[in-house]
Amino acid sequence: MAKQKLLILSDLWGLKKSDWLPYYTDILNEKFEIQYYDCCTLGKLNTSKYTEEALHQQFVNGGIELAVQNLIDKETEIVHILAFSIGGTIAWQSMLKGLKVASLYAVSATRLRYETNKPDGDIKLYFGETDTYAPNKEWLSKMNNIAVIKNKKGHSLYTEPEFARELSTLICETIQ
Repeated sequence: MAKQKLLILSDLWGLKKSDWLPYYTDILNEKFEIQYYDCCTLGKLNTSKYTEEALHQQFVNGGIELAVQNLIDKETEIVHILAFSIGGTIAWQSMLKGLKVASLYAVSATRLRYETNKPDGDIKLYFGETDTYAPNKEWLSKMNNIAVIKNKKGHSLYTEPEFARELSTLICETIQ
């Protein structure tokens, strides 16, 4: 039987700073056909000034919208998505604009706090309890509490091997 397709959308740093990615792919490769997307590439960012501030500014000034359109253009079949930080926002907005997504797992996608519409589909969000920019309780309630808050964890919880193993195992068990 053919493997289902799982898209992995990077965080703000893209592939260049994703040495933690194998914590996920080592487990997920067993069950899924994985397609990795570097969000810097999807959003056509200029990475010559490779700082958090420079990348963030490019994403909020058109990069997110461009990444959304490029993702929609590239993926025409139903997919599952695992997305990190800015990648979660890109996935969410892509779903709102018609990307066919069976399930979305988004970790530390703090820009979602600005979203007012929830896409249809199976969505699970993960945030660290100490992440300053995580959505507040009112937003989470409005979105039907689709989030898991990890105690004593911050924004970079997705780079931790234990969390990665836990989430990857859950994804493998949940998606049939």
